[in-house]
Amino acid sequence: MEIEDYFFGECETNKSGMIYALIIYDITDNKRRLKLAKMLKGYGNRMQKSGFEIHVSKAKYEKLLKKISQYCGDSDSIRLYKINAQSEVKKWGVDLSQEYEEVIVI
Repeated sequence: MEIEDYFFGECETNKSGMIYALIIYDITDNKRRLKLAKMLKGYGNRMQKSGFEIHVSKAKYEKLLKKISQYCGDSDSIRLYKINAQSEVKKWGVDLSQEYEEVIVI
């Protein structure tokens, strides 16, 4: 049973200007893996043991790109898949995602 579809219009980001991406990793060192997971929780939701979905502003995305390499050792792998224009995500099974609200801080 398909539970949700995402569709992101004609440009690199969706209508709200947010970036949607998938991060998956294989980190051999427990301490470094736990630190990476903790850091990624500040950017999105854990969807699998080694996978996160993120939905962030362009500025926060750029900040993540600068930080992420420090968690990758010589025998590790971290992949970030940016979901671009005309992309769609189909999901089946348990829905672990959260609704995103646009928040404006003044």
